[in-house]
Amino acid sequence: MTTTSLAVVSAGLSTPSSTRTLADRIVYAVLAELESRGITDREARTFELRDVAHDITNNLLTGFAPKPLAEMNGVIASADAVIVATPIFSTSYSGLFKSWIDALDRDVLEGKPILISATAGTPRHSLALDYAIRPLFTYLHAEPVTTAVFASAEDWGAGADGVAPLQQRIDRAAGELADRLAGGAAARKPDPFSPEAYMNGAGSFADLLTELPNR
Repeated sequence: MTTTSLAVVSAGLSTPSSTRTLADRIVYAVLAELESRGITDREARTFELRDVAHDITNNLLTGFAPKPLAEMNGVIASADAVIVATPIFSTSYSGLFKSWIDALDRDVLEGKPILISATAGTPRHSLALDYAIRPLFTYLHAEPVTTAVFASAEDWGAGADGVAPLQQRIDRAAGELADRLAGGAAARKPDPFSPEAYMNGAGSFADLLTELPNR
């Protein structure tokens, strides 16, 4: 049986950090969701970018990745899915997080399912997930799941029903990633208006024109 592997990247700067705490809770939820889908042979490896911060800088300056950074990126390249967590600074991902992305080979994340998450002091920064972080991974041709997880300082408590809204978001995102890994994404219908559909005959531009009602 092939092991389903997760690579987890936390860009938290302190020890301990709320960013790492969020990443750990997401990993736990994803592993549980995978098990509920019958995927019991699974593993996760978590990396702290602060541990390879100097290596990232050296990679940017020299073009060569020191061994610890190269090994980390190798695990990420071979993983079935990636979970990322970054603090939000100045309304966007941290400089350390972006520097790691800049030091990563362009094709490492292509086609790979990604669960994106972030932490910040106030809920006002939650929009950064969709206007900064998601576009970054879309540009790299990764495949972020629909639900992103954001946690501010006030998100760590329980709600009136005893379940934290943060945990509900984590569970929803974890379920989406588990579905993707379990093959649920394969059942999605292709977009008939994509350039690929035009090139492949079925659903071609001419076919679409014939399907338009007469006016």
